[in-house]
Amino acid sequence: MLSGRAVAIGALVLISSIGFPADAESVPIIELANHLSTDPILERSLRGVMEGLGLEGPVAEKRLAVSLVDVTDLEHVRYAGVNDRQMMYAASLPKICALVAGFERIQGGQLEYTPAVKEMFTRMVRYSSNADASRAIRTVGFDYISRVMTSPKYDFYDPSQNGGLWLGKAYGGPNGCWKSDPLHHLSHGATTLQVARFFLMLQEGRLVSPEYSAEMKEILSKPGLHHKFVKGLQGRDCEIFRKSGTWSKYHADAALVKHGGKTYIAVALMEDENGGQIFPQLIQKLDDLITRN
Repeated sequence: MLSGRAVAIGALVLISSIGFPADAESVPIIELANHLSTDPILERSLRGVMEGLGLEGPVAEKRLAVSLVDVTDLEHVRYAGVNDRQMMYAASLPKICALVAGFERIQGGQLEYTPAVKEMFTRMVRYSSNADASRAIRTVGFDYISRVMTSPKYDFYDPSQNGGLWLGKAYGGPNGCWKSDPLHHLSHGATTLQVARFFLMLQEGRLVSPEYSAEMKEILSKPGLHHKFVKGLQGRDCEIFRKSGTWSKYHADAALVKHGGKTYIAVALMEDENGGQIFPQLIQKLDDLITRN
């Protein structure tokens, strides 16, 4: 008899193999995992940041996960992660799942990219509008979003990596929970590793296509919520492409940042009532770590 985990993984394989062919230019998950192999020096520095901020407790208890990627030189990407495969509740951060799946539909001619659709995506991302997120999810479809997340083209939800990006519930309205993720039973989940991969592929122009990667990058720019990472980077003359999330004691933030001639990706997930105050300090230290080395 198969275990529940085996059945869940089998179901994911079935979802990813039906109706969503891999792109000819896609890179298998193993290559991307190698592309994000840990840089020992950067990892030591990242752990030093955690210690300097007194965050050893949340790290040890796996209530804090962080990924940091120096993408200044895409030929020599530097990666470091702490609890980066720990799947956690991510609130509004997985709205990026609906964004990339929406552009896959647009690329496939199944959705017209009208000004109204762009506005819907923009409000969903920049201002984290729940109404627009639910509208986008209904437009794109839960099943299609799941197929995109688990497809060989992306593998943003990968059982062998303990899960990843998952969007299984609308953000209010009549369409509630569709399906929690098979491994951890989260409605809105993420690992910092897979979110980091999302932003890496965005920077490389490999989300859907170079044209639509640029369009998504524009939508992710000019954050409308000035808290967490954005608050911490205020006054530092940074260009930020970002999606965050907050619900109760759960905090999430992810950004592609350009500052001081450097470009980097920072992702953090935290289960702590003080996460909103911790994240501005965290991003300042991460920004210093990248830009001063």
